[in-house]
Amino acid sequence: MTEQSYPWSRGQFGLIGQLSAVSGRRDELVACLQGGSRDVPGKLAYLIALDRNDPDSIWVTEIWEDEAAYQACLSMPGVDAASAKLRELVASAGPRIETIPLP
Repeated sequence: MTEQSYPWSRGQFGLIGQLSAVSGRRDELVACLQGGSRDVPGKLAYLIALDRNDPDSIWVTEIWEDEAAYQACLSMPGVDAASAKLRELVASAGPRIETIPLP
């Protein structure tokens, strides 16, 4: 199915992804992501969940007004500094899935 199949989806853009922290640094990773998720134009929802089966992994779910808002976020001031910190904390990235959020 495509976004056109759901005209009431309002063009929203979603992401679901898994990140594995450097061993023992999951709490630091969560704190870094939480700190960088505030006051971002176009971001409607941001949820960080701990993986129950892996003490170093988390899942991140994001909902954006549209894909353009997500792309604009990537070029915001400070993103480079946050990315550098994340590279220090992330051991690996798992699946990254783009979604069409439904109301």
